[in-house]
Amino acid sequence: MTEAGKQNQAWHDPIVTEVRHVREELFAAAGCDIREFCRRLREKQPRSGHPVVTRVPRDPDRPREAA
Repeated sequence: MTEAGKQNQAWHDPIVTEVRHVREELFAAAGCDIREFCRRLREKQPRSGHPVVTRVPRDPDRPREAA
């Protein structure tokens, strides 16, 4: 295959495909409602066994710092 042919082929990662499939199933179970989807995820977080990190809400009146 030529270099041009290799560049046009889509890269396929089975793990990414599986994660996207599971996400779509979870989203569909939430009625395709992003707020319900997020509520369900937050509800499951404490039971996951992993530490839950909460970010301090950003003050909308304070300008963002340059990275």
